[in-house]
Amino acid sequence: MIKYIVKRLLLMIPTLLGVAVLIFFLMRVVPGDIVELRFAGESAFAQKENLDKERARLGLDRPLWQQFLTWMLGIVRLDFGTSMWTGAPIIEEIKLRATLSFQLAVMATFIAVALAIPLGVVAALKQDTWVDYVVRIFSIAGLATPSFWLGIVFILMLLIVFKWLPPMVYTPFWIDPWQNMLQLIWPALAVGYRYSAVAMRMTRSAMLEVLREDYIRTARAKGLWQKLILSRHALKNAMLPVLTVIALEFAFLMGGLVVTEQVFNLNGLGMLFVESVARRDYTLTQALVMLVAFVFIFVNFTVDLMYAWLDPRIRFR
Repeated sequence: MIKYIVKRLLLMIPTLLGVAVLIFFLMRVVPGDIVELRFAGESAFAQKENLDKERARLGLDRPLWQQFLTWMLGIVRLDFGTSMWTGAPIIEEIKLRATLSFQLAVMATFIAVALAIPLGVVAALKQDTWVDYVVRIFSIAGLATPSFWLGIVFILMLLIVFKWLPPMVYTPFWIDPWQNMLQLIWPALAVGYRYSAVAMRMTRSAMLEVLREDYIRTARAKGLWQKLILSRHALKNAMLPVLTVIALEFAFLMGGLVVTEQVFNLNGLGMLFVESVARRDYTLTQALVMLVAFVFIFVNFTVDLMYAWLDPRIRFR
């Protein structure tokens, strides 16, 4: 097991290196120039001397290989540099937004799991009954409903019915937990419902497949309790594909909630992504892509370890 963990950790290095090379050169291919954008408000045509000085200050006048090498050396030291647009350290730019996005992703995942697994199991046990049809309609509605639209419905409902509007200014959890939860619970519910629909259908399908296996029939023939069969045999084996879906959705939530963040006035990683790309802020965009790539790789690594815990055959191999 230790050999497997070390091997997977070492495989992260070439993966992250490939992501770094790809995003670095893609950002240079994208049309537009951050220097010209910065001087766009001064006049129709900025002086070439000023543009050249700004490019030299930002290091954009050097050859690409030198820029890439400098950036990679900074990553090795966990120093992502400063934002080309604001001049602030990138770590400070990301820190508060990453905290917000992480909390929202955790809350949405908790809501999704609390809805998906029980309802998916019940739908499988009550296959082709009215319970199964209700759960399937509930999940299909979640797939068809965009989370940002559901967020708008929540806001309108709270405003019209209860004459109350959720807080629109983000308050960190460690400063005021109650105010923080009042703001984030609604986007978490909107995102979690959409998120649970995918996991719910996967849970139902996996459970139906497992419940038809021979060892489940044998357990029932031996007279084992239904709860014991579900918890010890069926659910544990059905969780492998469900765990994959939940993990990938969690990683996506870290930077893919741009519109939902706009609806609830949340300045998370999604909004920062859009702003950095629009401003051609190379260093900030590169840092954000590397962060999201690391989250995906780490989540996949964690899921693989959980596979080995759920299924001993994977660990022995």
